[in-house]
Parts: sequence; structure tokens; C-alpha cells
Amino acid sequence: MRLKVLPPTLRKNNRYLTVEIKSKLPIVKDDLVSIVWDACIRFQGELNTSNFNLWVMRFYEFENDEDYCSYKAIIRCQRDYVEEVRSSLALVNMHKRERISITTVGLSGTVKASQKYI
Repeated sequence: MRLKVLPPTLRKNNRYLTVEIKSKLPIVKDDLVSIVWDACIRFQGELNTSNFNLWVMRFYEFENDEDYCSYKAIIRCQRDYVEEVRSSLALVNMHKRERISITTVGLSGTVKASQKYI
């Protein structure tokens, strides 16, 4: 027996955050996933973070200077918790004892629309 797909009225409403990451160390998508989850758990707690429906959708690497590495990513979260996720990401400043900065560049309702901020 096949599972039925939920109708749109019963699905969770998602928003897509486009974030810019600047780091002293090179990072990969798996590092970003752990950074995002750790930041949200540290600031909001496990109970709230479980409601966020977090997922790193896309990860882009840009030019790397001698001083820092630049990246952009698209992160999915639930519509009701966008401000909590943004505030948690803004508080991240260290990763593996090196400086890191995560800023929100844009917010949209679809992945396609969020790619215009890349």
C-alpha cells in the first residue's frame, strides 16, 4: 500500500533564507549544517529547534581571499520561526576557534525566488 501525499492545505509552510557566510577557515556543506543546528540549539533550545524544520537546501562557494572564504547558502525553515532562526544565525561568531560571520541576505517563499539573492 502506497502512502498518500499530503494535500497543500495540510503541509507545513516553509520559507527560504539566503545567507552569506564569511569564514577564516574553508567550510563544506556538512560544516554549515552543524553550525546552523548548533547555533539554533544553543540559542533557542532543543524543544524550539525541533519545530524549525531546518534544512540546508543549497550551498555555493565564492571567491576566496587571503583573509577569508566567502559562501552563500539557502536554508529552509518553517514560516512561523523565521525570526528565531535569523537571530540564532546572527549570534554565531566562532567555528573551530576561528572567526565566522553569517548574515541573512534575503527571504522568500520558494527556492527559485531565493536564488535571485545569490
